[in-house]
Amino acid sequence: MSHTTAETPGPANLAYAESLFLDYLRDPASVSPEWREYFAQEARAAGSPPSPRLGPSFRPAGLFDPPNDTCRGGACAIWQIAALQERAGRLVHAYRVRGHLVAHIDPLDRPRQRPPELDASYHGLGDAEMEREFTQRTVSGVERALTLREIIDLLGETYCRSIGVQFMHIADPLVREWLQARMEGTRNRLRLPREEQLRILTELTDAVIFEEFIQRKYIGAKRFSLEGAESLIPLLHLVIEKAGEQGLDEIVMGMAHRGRLNVLANVIGKSPQGIFREFEDVVEDGRPGAGDVKYHVGYTSRRETTCGRKVDISLCFNPSHLEFVNPVAQGRLRAKQERAGDLRGERGMAVLIHGDAALAGQGIVQETLNMSQLPGYAIGGTLHVVVNNQIGFTTSPEESRSSAYATGVAQMLQIPIFHVNGEDPEAVAQVVRLAMDFRAAFHRDVFIDMYGYRRHGHNEGDEPAFTHPALYGAIRRRSSVREGYLGHLLELGGVTRAEADEIARRRRETLERDLKEARSPKYVHRADVLSGAWRTIPAGPDQSVPEVDTGAPPELLRRVLRGLARVPDGFQPHPKLARFLEARAHMAAGRQPLDWAAAEAAALGTLALQGHPVRLSGQDSQRGTFSHRHAVLHDARDGSPFCPLSHLAPEQARVAIVNSPLSEAGVLGFEYGYSMELPEGLTLWEAQFGDFCNAAQVIIDQFISSGEDKWQRRSGLVLLLPHGFEGQGPEHSSARLERFLQLAAEDNIQVAAPTTPAQYFHLLCRQVARPWRKPLVVMTPKSLLRHPRVASPIEELARGRFLRILPDELPERQGEVTRVLLCSGKVYYDLAAYREESARGDAAILRLEQLYPLSRQALEQALAPYPAGTPVFWVQEEPENMGAWSFLQRRFGADLGRGMRLAGVTRPESASPATGSAAMHRLEQAALMQAAFGDAE
Repeated sequence: MSHTTAETPGPANLAYAESLFLDYLRDPASVSPEWREYFAQEARAAGSPPSPRLGPSFRPAGLFDPPNDTCRGGACAIWQIAALQERAGRLVHAYRVRGHLVAHIDPLDRPRQRPPELDASYHGLGDAEMEREFTQRTVSGVERALTLREIIDLLGETYCRSIGVQFMHIADPLVREWLQARMEGTRNRLRLPREEQLRILTELTDAVIFEEFIQRKYIGAKRFSLEGAESLIPLLHLVIEKAGEQGLDEIVMGMAHRGRLNVLANVIGKSPQGIFREFEDVVEDGRPGAGDVKYHVGYTSRRETTCGRKVDISLCFNPSHLEFVNPVAQGRLRAKQERAGDLRGERGMAVLIHGDAALAGQGIVQETLNMSQLPGYAIGGTLHVVVNNQIGFTTSPEESRSSAYATGVAQMLQIPIFHVNGEDPEAVAQVVRLAMDFRAAFHRDVFIDMYGYRRHGHNEGDEPAFTHPALYGAIRRRSSVREGYLGHLLELGGVTRAEADEIARRRRETLERDLKEARSPKYVHRADVLSGAWRTIPAGPDQSVPEVDTGAPPELLRRVLRGLARVPDGFQPHPKLARFLEARAHMAAGRQPLDWAAAEAAALGTLALQGHPVRLSGQDSQRGTFSHRHAVLHDARDGSPFCPLSHLAPEQARVAIVNSPLSEAGVLGFEYGYSMELPEGLTLWEAQFGDFCNAAQVIIDQFISSGEDKWQRRSGLVLLLPHGFEGQGPEHSSARLERFLQLAAEDNIQVAAPTTPAQYFHLLCRQVARPWRKPLVVMTPKSLLRHPRVASPIEELARGRFLRILPDELPERQGEVTRVLLCSGKVYYDLAAYREESARGDAAILRLEQLYPLSRQALEQALAPYPAGTPVFWVQEEPENMGAWSFLQRRFGADLGRGMRLAGVTRPESASPATGSAAMHRLEQAALMQAAFGDAE
């Protein structure tokens, strides 16, 4: 029978006919006209066309049943073949979907219930069909037809041995088929040569002996050991080796404290002497409150892989807040990729190591995963490794999650999840290669869920048997994974007991030497020094670095403003933006002063033209929450975007204005990490409303405000927080200024509330031009964005610098002043309007444009022009227990020198920042003005 001639198939050709028939059922046009006509005739003779019948996802009956008792021999044979093939296909599908449910992934070997769909009989297949061959397309990655028995054996080895895989939720059939071929074609098994087996044994030995050594030498000390999950060490080594093979130069890692010391010593390359010195608890830095515990610190090193490629590895510093380091690590990598021009993520990758309980329990995980495929945050795919202890502190999985697996949240992405038994190191090696190849092929995240256990309690001083006696009874009876793998190799003859003992002996001797050196009085602590662009930016207090002029040449400013008014030929902006663009052109020509948004754009554009990359992200940041920025325009006909700031000049630096997802903690963590790697640029994060930043409080408290003090890691990140009391209610008034000022110490952050566009321009430019980097928190305006008095002529941007205190606008009346009002932000314009309306020339109004750092000397100089004994009042819109008042009292006290006493004018203390009534707000604001000027009854 030829391929083009259809005739009644005999037994020898049934497999071929079956294959063509299945193609015909999928798409009649896919077979030759002769076969198409033959199948159509057989269907007519059989009495019904071949069509699928609706039914449940799994059922014993076949999808295609023989149509009737009168069908002719050839037709009956084909119908029976189709029915059997369809049932076999359903069995294969069941294994792909649910095989993971019976995979032996738990080292403690607790029983798992077998789904009935994994039995051939469920699909109407019995002993009679076991030796029947099915087309090779029944499974993937095979080169011949297999019997049903062989198919079941293949599926069991692929999906139910030490690896369980969830991947059938992926919608793209090409991705699923890629995975099926890679797994089924190898039966999810990796044949390792002896040298690689020996290397894995050595790495397991290093992991086990490191933990045992510390346990003996520092009895009872917290170390959050890796015992029970030691396969993490060879896993990470395999990742690094595979990264080298794939041409990667950079790996940024994030992990919590469990196993961190082991990873630092045995993967990243931190010297054991340094780790032991930390256990000795020798004070190296005399600063009160400085430093962090040993299992929070990070490290950076360079590894040469066996293929000869050098890979830089950075383990991020991390607080006890477990998963919050995830977006920080990804932000760091994104900055590195952009600097290197690696926009597809082909030269760098992130590796995030999770705990099972934290992965399921902390919302930051979902926020981070959600960013993985977004253009403004994608990094080419992250490798996620779950160290699955099967317990969280004292809480069992049944009490801590509603999903079957800790990785349930990962199914929100179109990615595979590999569950693997950590006591089968060769299965671990297989999933590492699969995961790394998947990431490289599809530029997506991928999960390895490595099952182990936690040999001790939450820490080494904790007794886990109080709450889990049966579990820990089983754990105590287990030997280490190293012993189990050694037994496997001894059976294979791949290694001798003498070789294994020699590996262990050498490791113990090395650690003994390292400990002796660490305890030596001659030991010299090597300080962790910032590298790269940070080397040119000195640390130290604020007053050690002088202020800098930040005025831009007028022609440069005009060039930026003209660029902001230009759109490409054929681009049609929204009609309502015509006046907006026209105003930018007028500003460039000097016919109109700059408003807030124009001054901001001028700062970003000026920095870009000077070679400094700019990144601004936040919710609705392209347009601006208050429809003021319009940094990205959209063609009114097709919606295509255009960012004028990115098209000022061919030689300019990169400008990215990014609309973020509706997330604060994840996005702010990402931008903090990004800013750590790009001190030469300006990185900004904008909250939709300032008070929304409290959804990112962990990032603010644990990283932004304290990262330098704990870890000597600096950042120049700018936070733009809309702030001001305007009757919009409790959740849209306060950026919680008081919280930032409470965190302010040792010149760790800058807190500012500029009141003019020119001041804002100079503040942003200073953040890059001044060789001093600290996070900058800016209280930005809302109603002032369109206030007629909030405008600055271009000349004010072309000269000068940011002023921390702005003097009164009526200096000629200094001698008449009987009270001095200090304020910050939007309330200044309310005070100025009240003074003008009530003709109160006896009151001076000074603006504290920067609240921290702010020296007493600077404040005294600002007050010097006024008569001694003049009372000074701090005026704020916030309630007494909020805002800056408590901070100023603590910092400056009541006596400002020369008999000038400081008092506060505030709203009464309140549990909520602001009223929800616009009418009540107006009454409160009027009372505040009267109290400020002493006019209250």
